[in-house]
Amino acid sequence: MLGNGGCALLPDQDPLLIDVAGVEPLPGQDLEVRMAVTLRVQNPNDRDIDYNGVALRLEVNDRLLASGVSDRSGRVPRFSESLVVVPVSISAFSALRQALGLAQGQQIEQLPYTLHGKLSAGPFATQRFEASGTLDLRPRASSPDGRWLSEPQP
Repeated sequence: MLGNGGCALLPDQDPLLIDVAGVEPLPGQDLEVRMAVTLRVQNPNDRDIDYNGVALRLEVNDRLLASGVSDRSGRVPRFSESLVVVPVSISAFSALRQALGLAQGQQIEQLPYTLHGKLSAGPFATQRFEASGTLDLRPRASSPDGRWLSEPQP
């Protein structure tokens, strides 16, 4: 979990803490795979944070796998947290590169990921962030919808 950014115009402003909370499959087109990446956004500040857009890039095994944007707006209350869902797309070519990597012996329960993104919170308060950990792409028996889970790295 890592939060970067902040605003020099807002003294004593701590960066937001952002983790990947989950990844779920979405319907896609013929040459793409779609996923919903759920982010847990924690606000350690004494004021609400309003946001009006999110952008993500997801790298798995040090290769770009997916990217996505959302124009969703919302608020992360002071000393609280919110879940933000961002749809991302994986091209057939990115998926093929990843599949070739997996064919070389990489286990699907320990895939290292790095998520780069930004949470737009106004013209001078955009929060950039990076999070990393491992993805477990095996469907969970306790999750009939096939939800994938992630484990952030400290």
